[in-house]
Amino acid sequence: MKKTIVIVDDHVLIAKALEGIIDNFKDFEVIYVAENGKDLIQKFENNSKIPDIILLDISMPIMDGFETVLWLKENQPNIKVMALSMQGDDKSVIKMIKNGAKGYLLKNTHPKELENALIKLNSDGFFYPEWASKIIFSNMNNDKGTENGVRISDREKEFLRYTVTELSYKEIADKMCCSPRTVESYRDQLCDKLDLKTRVGLAVFAIKNGFAES
Repeated sequence: MKKTIVIVDDHVLIAKALEGIIDNFKDFEVIYVAENGKDLIQKFENNSKIPDIILLDISMPIMDGFETVLWLKENQPNIKVMALSMQGDDKSVIKMIKNGAKGYLLKNTHPKELENALIKLNSDGFFYPEWASKIIFSNMNNDKGTENGVRISDREKEFLRYTVTELSYKEIADKMCCSPRTVESYRDQLCDKLDLKTRVGLAVFAIKNGFAES
């Protein structure tokens, strides 16, 4: 069964062109388009189908991407949000991630890159291309202390370094020379210690505390 996608973008021609591209992908389909965050919320309230993924523009009238992703985090936390924008500046990237976006792409991304990003987002729960990761590193590495009272083992630190990459858990296990079940154990232990729920949360923690730089 294909994963469902909703596009939120006030530029109708761009949204329709993007819909046509995605509908040619093997594992994904666009179920509808919304013009801005308020339009999206109204569609939800009118019982429109809740998608697996939302591709979200940032610069929109009435309710922009920053407000929309924050609303989604609070009201529809199971939806994976991928920012898809012309804005690639540090402030926009960091704010979208802090507000709940689990991926970030520019609109000039090649269709094949978009498809790969959607596959990664769906399987791993998050996707940041290398350029976006560099922005995150440079803006969030000024506080390198760990959470008070939390002890993190060397192997857990190693795992944290990999959470910010595009590697799947199986690939991380190969890198760490252990089983996927062991990697899942590191993930679960860290989520419990740090009161986090997702790989995105672990990745942001790793970046903020300097583990991603090791």
